[in-house]
Amino acid sequence: MLCWKLISGITLVALAMSIGGAQAFDDSKYPNWNGQWNRRIVPGLGGQPSFDQTKSWGLGQQAPLTAEYQKVLEESMADQAKGGQGNLTYGCPALGMPLMMIAFSPLEFIITRDTTHILINHQDHSRRVFTDGRDWPTKQREPTYQGYSIGRWVDVDGDGNYDVLEIETRGPFKGPRAYDGTGLPLHYDNQSIFKERVYLDNANPNLLHDELTVIDHALTHPWTVDKQYRRTPDPRPEWLEFACAEADQHVKIGRQNYFMSGDGFLMPARKDQPPPDLRYFKQWQK
Repeated sequence: MLCWKLISGITLVALAMSIGGAQAFDDSKYPNWNGQWNRRIVPGLGGQPSFDQTKSWGLGQQAPLTAEYQKVLEESMADQAKGGQGNLTYGCPALGMPLMMIAFSPLEFIITRDTTHILINHQDHSRRVFTDGRDWPTKQREPTYQGYSIGRWVDVDGDGNYDVLEIETRGPFKGPRAYDGTGLPLHYDNQSIFKERVYLDNANPNLLHDELTVIDHALTHPWTVDKQYRRTPDPRPEWLEFACAEADQHVKIGRQNYFMSGDGFLMPARKDQPPPDLRYFKQWQK
């Protein structure tokens, strides 16, 4: 017969261990990044969001590109001007680093003892920053768009509380990837390294900085920008659902992209674009 006193004792010990483990994470030592974070929008800058929020997208970014990759950007923008997609992987693939941090949709930060989760709520769903003291993996990993991120919390002023999350992100990456909607490119070798310092503004606790530095072979030197996010004042903000594939009207056939019109017909995406090859369809005569 089972001893119920023994079982009760084991249960209490297990519960105490569980509670003790939960209390081991003292969230009071970490900064308050709760809530909904929207990207900072600089008045007067048109077009889609840019990597450097203080400058317009594309050529206006004045990215320190090599001559080879400056040409890639210019050709991408020229193709878009004709109705093409340029250097972009159109459709609904993941955007990857660093474009995933542009905050097309609001971001949310979930801080736990071992991992800080960044909920992207867009084509990329989430990002994990491991803060458990691990080293870089030694075995070969599958390429991803977001890469692998290891972080370290820093107590800048020595008051016993953390102020800054330092992050380094490495590949192997999938590609191609871009900084913005003009196809501003990263190197096709997909060997980028990203270093970030994420912290609250000293004067405004509702302003979050992400000092993001890109080290990439398409650049003549590392490129650093201060991405900024503003906290929504509503303590219970609305989180809208976004499903990219739901409204995607692009149709890729071979190396050509076409567009689905509002009345459900395939249409060209650029002037004088040839129709797709219909060899597998019966040709009906009118």
